[in-house]
Amino acid sequence: MAKLLQHIDLYTGSKHLTDAYLRFTDVIHDVGYMTDFTPQNDDELVVEATGKLVVPGFIDVHKHGGYGLDTMDGDVEKLDDMVNKMVTEGITSLFPTTMTQSPENIERALLTIDEVAKINPVIQGIHLEGPFINKVFMGAQPEEYIIDPNTALLKKWYELSGKRIRLVTYAPENGGIPDFEEFMLKHHIIPSIGHSNATRAQLLHSRATHITHLYNAQRPLHHREPGVTGHGMIEESITGELIADGFHIVPDMLEIAFRLKGAHRLELVTDSMRAEGLGNGISELGGQKVVVQDKQARLENGHLAGSVLAYDDAFRHIQQFTSADINDAVQMSSVNQAREFGLTQKGDLSFGKDADFNIFNKEDMQLQATYSLGRRFARENL
Repeated sequence: MAKLLQHIDLYTGSKHLTDAYLRFTDVIHDVGYMTDFTPQNDDELVVEATGKLVVPGFIDVHKHGGYGLDTMDGDVEKLDDMVNKMVTEGITSLFPTTMTQSPENIERALLTIDEVAKINPVIQGIHLEGPFINKVFMGAQPEEYIIDPNTALLKKWYELSGKRIRLVTYAPENGGIPDFEEFMLKHHIIPSIGHSNATRAQLLHSRATHITHLYNAQRPLHHREPGVTGHGMIEESITGELIADGFHIVPDMLEIAFRLKGAHRLELVTDSMRAEGLGNGISELGGQKVVVQDKQARLENGHLAGSVLAYDDAFRHIQQFTSADINDAVQMSSVNQAREFGLTQKGDLSFGKDADFNIFNKEDMQLQATYSLGRRFARENL
């Protein structure tokens, strides 16, 4: 039976329709203005959403964990539970993200993600963050497991993952890069600069088209050396991730990135870890103690250890902290990711696309419900 939303404020990802309708099952059947609406002959289930704001489901390509769970746990049941909980913050497509650990632990995590992806379609890829990074900007990545880029190892992990690795964070200034990047490009993996101490001159030889958490854990912008951040700002072909929690990047710097890169070359990510959704207290990341206080997660040495950011908060923040409007926020939360990673069924609410969308209350921009392939998820159902 088809379901129907009526009299909604609809942002499809390609256009904005006021007083609109949306008809769906597991895919979108029809969208349009209510003035053009025609009832179907058979019964339709009307979903109460009058006056609500509807946007495409969010696509988070950088998320380690939350709700007491983590991608690196390597447990099928727990990972499936974690993914379903993440849908309640508006995420309908997810790249579970690994971190720098022993090869054995990374391999266990990759095998687990592959198993869960076979039963949970929210998983649309894997983000391999590390271990091919620079110790100078390791952030919360454990130093003892950091290694130089290794094409043979990446090839092994790609096969173990069921060929699901779609994004790799690495330091392009380290050795073995030409073959490493060639393998990624040949297998439709996006090369992403991250945890890197590279200079602009070094990066001009890189084939990377993405920057992991722009500004964070990378050689910063300096008036005599653009660094990783400056390179990302200058190069139009580079897409940058933003952690819009107000701590990783203060609002003024979010605005600078938005003005320079524009909505079409930025992607909102959470980079959240196990402690997301649990409030203040003690948690862990890769065997390291993490202290969560006032919505910040930090190692004992004071380094930020990922975030406790929910995606619907990021969606609100980017509009509160910058001059971005709802169209821009939709671009940065769904459209760009679908385009960059070839998720052709995602990122736009038009005929034949997956029925992945979020319903917000317009007055306070609070998330009311999420539909993933036509199935309803909401926090009150946890």
